[in-house]
Amino acid sequence: MAHYAKVVDGLVIQVIVAGEDHIATLEGTWVKTSYNMHGGVYHDPETNAPAEDQSVISGDEARERKNYAGIGYHYDGTGFYSPKPYDSWTFDSTTYCWEAPSAMPDDGKIYIWDEDNTTWKERVGPSNPPPDDGKNYTWDEYAEEWVEIT
Repeated sequence: MAHYAKVVDGLVIQVIVAGEDHIATLEGTWVKTSYNMHGGVYHDPETNAPAEDQSVISGDEARERKNYAGIGYHYDGTGFYSPKPYDSWTFDSTTYCWEAPSAMPDDGKIYIWDEDNTTWKERVGPSNPPPDDGKNYTWDEYAEEWVEIT
């Protein structure tokens, strides 16, 4: 059993787990993908850390495809990559990942990308829970407040 992505016009529309024999019976283009790949690096399934032995990528078609496929991802015949998250980000053709114009700070805090200012902004989470009035709320990162879901 392995993971396969159904690709239509370069776009992933479905990802399933199946045997190669079953995939051969399906219509369309199905491309094998590896759940343990990110940025062209194989991650150990037990620890989710980059595996010490990266030679496991060579000769394994799924592991050579840079990233695990997701619905909405693109496939160019070489690798899978996500949709472009922000206009200012650029595509790295080695890792098949999008990169921000500046590196995210590495100080243990959580950051979100602020496209308007093309910079990282510290994520400010809710300091208290949402109102307890039976309605549904979501946290608005930018307004830094609970907003009712209607």
